[in-house]
Amino acid sequence: MKVVIDRFEGEFAVAELPDGSTVNIPVKVLDDAHEGDVVNIEADAAETEKRRNAAADRLKRLYRR
Repeated sequence: MKVVIDRFEGEFAVAELPDGSTVNIPVKVLDDAHEGDVVNIEADAAETEKRRNAAADRLKRLYRR
């Protein structure tokens, strides 16, 4: 999903969503974004799967004890 940085308010960037609504995004997750920048927010399926597998492995080890 692409959002447009409308403005900054303190530690948040106000971003406009494709439907025209806005959402606050913490500045620290936006690297070096500026007002008017288009930011692409997307899920990383490969990283998600990797983390799920790691969590499942930790649970298996925990219950083997």
